Amino acid sequence: MPRATNAPASRERRKRVVQKAKGYRGRRSKLFRYAKDATMKGQYWSYRDRKARKRNFRNLWVVRINAACRALDITYSRLIEALKKAKIEVDRKILADIAVNEPNTFASIVNSIK
Repeated sequence: MPRATNAPASRERRKRVVQKAKGYRGRRSKLFRYAKDATMKGQYWSYRDRKARKRNFRNLWVVRINAACRALDITYSRLIEALKKAKIEVDRKILADIAVNEPNTFASIVNSIK
């Protein structure tokens, strides 16, 4: 009995992997063997960096809030502590946006908790 290879399904699977690798340089975009490794590594990086992006943005917000705070003679940690004590629930993203785009509003927030 001849060996069954399931050729249509195998070809489709390989084609799908090579299609995912479209845009990669050289043989990584053309040959299944290299495209498979490239796409696996790409998926690993994208998963990892989706997590890292959240960390990076939070760090950016903290830096912006800290810079705005120091201009008003208060440190970042004292501001966050005072906001928690005053039960003002504003997250860092919104606080950083206010600090950058509306300095007067940010100053009034800081003055209200001093």
